Formats: sequence, C-alpha cells, structure tokens
Amino acid sequence: MTTIFRAARVLTPEPLEDAWVRVEGEQIAEVGTGPVPDGVAPGGPAGATPAQPAETRTDDRAEVVDLGDRLLVPGFVDIHAHGGGGAAYTDGAEAARTALATHLAHGTTSAMASLVTDAVDVLERQVRALVPLVRDRELLGIHLEGPWLSELHCGAHDPDLLRDPVRHDVDQLLAAGEGTIRMVTLAVELLGGVAAVRHLVESGVVVAPGHSHATYADANLAIDAGARVATHLFNAERPIHHREPGLIVALLERPEVVVEMIADGVHLHPAMVGDIARLKPRQFVLVTDAMAAAGSDDGDYELGPLKVEVRGGVARLAGGGAIAGSTLTLDRAVRFCVEHAGIDLVDAVRAATLTPASVFGREDIGRIAPGAYADLVVLGPDLGVEAVYRCGRQVR
Repeated sequence: MTTIFRAARVLTPEPLEDAWVRVEGEQIAEVGTGPVPDGVAPGGPAGATPAQPAETRTDDRAEVVDLGDRLLVPGFVDIHAHGGGGAAYTDGAEAARTALATHLAHGTTSAMASLVTDAVDVLERQVRALVPLVRDRELLGIHLEGPWLSELHCGAHDPDLLRDPVRHDVDQLLAAGEGTIRMVTLAVELLGGVAAVRHLVESGVVVAPGHSHATYADANLAIDAGARVATHLFNAERPIHHREPGLIVALLERPEVVVEMIADGVHLHPAMVGDIARLKPRQFVLVTDAMAAAGSDDGDYELGPLKVEVRGGVARLAGGGAIAGSTLTLDRAVRFCVEHAGIDLVDAVRAATLTPASVFGREDIGRIAPGAYADLVVLGPDLGVEAVYRCGRQVR
C-alpha cells in the first residue's frame, strides 16, 4: 500500500515547505516538495483532518492524506522513561505495553524502558521479562538507572540497594539482557567506575554519568573512557562550584556528550532549559523520565521498591521527599521548550527525534527520510498531537 502525506510544512527535522512524504508499507520511500509525484492523484481537501479517513481519497495508485496547514514531524524517541498509563516497566511485559501505548498516543513511537535501582537478582528478572519486547521492536531497548549510583545523590532510588559496579554484577545483567541493554546510568566516581565505563562501552552499551558526586577530573576520565550521555542534567548530581566545577561543567564542555533534559517546569527552570540548548546546540535531548502516573491521574504509585505520591502532576517520594521521575510526555516537553524556554521549534523537535535516535546509531527512526520507518506525528497549530502513525499504520 502506498500512502502520500502532504503538508504545508514537514520537519525531517530540517524544515521543508509545501512538502510530501511517500510511504510504502512500513517505510518511507521518498520525500519531496511541490506537486506530488506523477501518476498519483491527490485526494481530500486541504485541511482535512487526518483522523477522518473519509476525507482522504484512495484509488488504485495511492492514498493521499492532505494535512493542510498542519505540521508533520518524525515520531518522538524517548530514551529515558519508567512507565505511564498507571503501569511501570518494572512490572513485566503487559505493564510495559500499557506504558508504551500511553506514550504512543502522545507521539512517542520509540521508547527505552528504564529500570530503577533494585537487588541485582530482581533486576535480572525485570530485564529478562522485557527482552522479547526489544526483539519484537516494541521497545527501543533497556536502560539501567541503577544500582551503581551515589548515595549522596540517590534521588528516588533506595540507598540501601546502591552498590559499586562490581564486574560480576555488571556481567550478570548484561547476560540477562542478551544485547538489549542499550544504556546504563553510572556514578563514575564509584570504586571501579571508570573500568565499568570501559567494559560497558566495549559491550556495546551507552554509558550515561548521573546520580553522581564525580569531580571535574572524574568526569573527564569517564568521558575519555567512552561515556557519552548525561542523565537528566542538573538533577541528582554534584552541583557546580567555582573551585570544583564537577560533573556538570565537564558534561557541558565536552562536544561528544549529549545531555538529557526533563523540560517539565519542575526539574529545570525554563531559563536553564534555554541556556542548555544554547550551550549544547544539537547535543541536547528531551526525555520524560516518566513514571507510572504519566498520562494518568494524581494518586499513590510505586517507583521500583519505593512509594511515590503524585500531587498536582508532580511525583515525589512518599512524605514529601525527592522528586521521583515525572508525569511528562514528549509532546508536552516540545511545547514547553517552544512556549517557555525560547527554543526554536525545529531545534525542539530535533531534540525529541533525531538526536536521541543518533545516540544509539539508529538511522531508521527519529527522521523523515527514505529508508526510515514511517513513524510520523501530525501536530496542530497549538503543537498538540492530532494523529500518530507507527510503521505506516495510524495508531491515533
């Protein structure tokens, strides 16, 4: 089946005006501007609502979906999230599918499953339960956020379960993942931390310094060893000091490092979001760090072994403790960047699509280009999600 999407503007994420995208089955076959290709009859009036297929004409050659003045962007890629829709990735395959469906409705077509600190044997079971979802392309991969974190910056992780990155433990979890563990957050200053960075990188894992009390020197050693992503920059890590710049300055300085931002107005002030974007152009990614309450209601939840209270959309450890993830979705993060942080729309979309996909060397997601999967999101004038396509199939 051939489908052609027409829109006044398409972000690939580079902007194209008066553009069209030809989809063959699950993949994008061609992208262009101006009139649709010869031999394809356009259908549907300008401004037709994509959720109303009756307004889209189908003939023997192709179906043409005319999006009018709406914006077509790649499907969002979230490399750090713990759940959504009332479900957590720690609770097995069906819970994971609930979380994925929740974020998919908000435009996230590729998502990493982040697991929080727990006993190594418990994490092994959680990892094994998610491996089939990665194999079937339901999940982008598995992210271990713990147990190799600093007690000084544990955030919403149980300090009693934190430990040094002993080689045996690392290998136990890598073996359980069978190649599906794609990222590990690590306090690089821990005993054996830099050696663990080298070992994980050699094993094909992206290492993300975070939840860390690392010095500036520690951080640079870890980056030299191959660390490439900063876990939710500024949150749960040693603050900047004029005599000890620490981890944050090193991560911002090094051009090979991509930094995560949780752009929800809770984790970072809007001015800080804008400043990071200017300091690291094309090297910042938007993540949700979403827990189970994302896309759901206020109430009492769990994040791994810890109790969490969500009030007013803000998640904290029970009793008014540390921030415990977010209730964010990536469409909201993009809007926040544009509306409150002064970030250009093209740059905000790139940070939710191409840049996170590139962290893992994925050229088949996060972009609108020939050969990529037809993961597409239709945004209205207010940047709200109006339609979502995954692998060429409309899912919202």
